[in-house]
Amino acid sequence: MTTVGFRPTHVVPQNGMPAWEAPDPARPTVPLDALLPVQLVERRGDWGHVLCANGWSAWVDGRHLVAVPQDPPLADGPLTGTADPRPLLTRAEQTLARYRAAVEELAAGGLAGEAFRMRTRGLRLGVVVDGESMWLYDAEQGRWAYADGARLSTYVTDEGPRATAADPGHAPTQVVTPDGA
Repeated sequence: MTTVGFRPTHVVPQNGMPAWEAPDPARPTVPLDALLPVQLVERRGDWGHVLCANGWSAWVDGRHLVAVPQDPPLADGPLTGTADPRPLLTRAEQTLARYRAAVEELAAGGLAGEAFRMRTRGLRLGVVVDGESMWLYDAEQGRWAYADGARLSTYVTDEGPRATAADPGHAPTQVVTPDGA
């Protein structure tokens, strides 16, 4: 279930991250999954209060969140770095189908816990659909991509932000730092 009006502002780093109930290290909670899209709603120094798509919220070390662009590329903007989104959608569907098949087999009793972990190891999928806009995680290329239905553009990679003089159509993605730093 996605909270109405949820728009991710950041993504959890690829190794996941610890989370806390309050901006207090003595109050840990469930860690956040790798590449989870979140919305940063408040900052207190290095602490960041994030909201997840399902309405759950937690405090994290905001310095490690990866920002996603707020404005998608304009339809009449430069086509640099664009591609057909359908192959990536196909890979996302295949990954989800493989995970679902493993879950079905686990639920039916035909797969033990360790076998389930082995079958699902290495599967990575990230998809946020917001009307005509969609964010996809491309595990093969280690990147988050934005799709508007016709074009696909890379915005952030596992290696860090992408910024080139040839692609001025959007601000480069950056790792969040505390205010005033």
